[in-house]
Amino acid sequence: MDISAFKLFLSTTATELAIKVLAAIVFWVVGRWIIHRVISLVQAGMTRNSVDPTLTKYLGSIIAIALNVALALGILGYFGIQTTSFAAMLAGAGVAIGAAWSGLLGNFAAGAFMLILRPFKVGDFVSVAGVVGTVRELGLFGTTMVTPDNVMTIVGNGKIFGDTIQNFSALPLRRVERVAQLANGVDALDAIARLKAAVAAIPNVSATMPPEVNLLDMKLEGPQIAVRPYTHTDHYWQVYFDTNEAIVRVCVEAGWPVPAGTQIHRNVAG
Repeated sequence: MDISAFKLFLSTTATELAIKVLAAIVFWVVGRWIIHRVISLVQAGMTRNSVDPTLTKYLGSIIAIALNVALALGILGYFGIQTTSFAAMLAGAGVAIGAAWSGLLGNFAAGAFMLILRPFKVGDFVSVAGVVGTVRELGLFGTTMVTPDNVMTIVGNGKIFGDTIQNFSALPLRRVERVAQLANGVDALDAIARLKAAVAAIPNVSATMPPEVNLLDMKLEGPQIAVRPYTHTDHYWQVYFDTNEAIVRVCVEAGWPVPAGTQIHRNVAG
């Protein structure tokens, strides 16, 4: 074997391979930058047109995956690899992966259906799959929520779509449900008038939908009064706790006795 010819062949091949590898790296870096710019422009355009942030995020993820796959196939084609064979192999691998990861694909499909039906959006306060919280992000496979005790929770989209969904932000007002248990001998009608006035004075209680204060039931301990003010979802917990305080304050100021079988601290400040 001619050593010089072998060295020439090796150096030529190595140089050509090095150039192709370097070019592939450049293509990948530039391609990734272009993909990032395209996604940014698309999302910025959707934001300017007031498209739902959830849909914007979701479509951005889908576009990113599609463009990255196209970039990878283009680089493989540059190296002379038959991309048609690779695509067939990728499709076969997709079937196998789909069978193994059916749960993940189910979550992906459920996420797509949620984007079409739009039962909730980012920022809504919802109850889904037994989790209550504010929607922070709708991902490809799961929805990220922040619970009232400030815990980030991710719930699979398939579980959400297959269960009951409650959207507390869909309507402008939400009703607070509280019950005042009174003692025997307390005038229920007088109590209703006092509680209605006290609850109506709570900040952020709706004026268009007045509080509902009604005789709920008659127990052995005495009458039960349903106290139900309406408020915006953003003020729900403030009105909830203020209503509790208003009930206790009215009972103390009126001098009503503590119902039998209950223990209540009656030293209320303010």
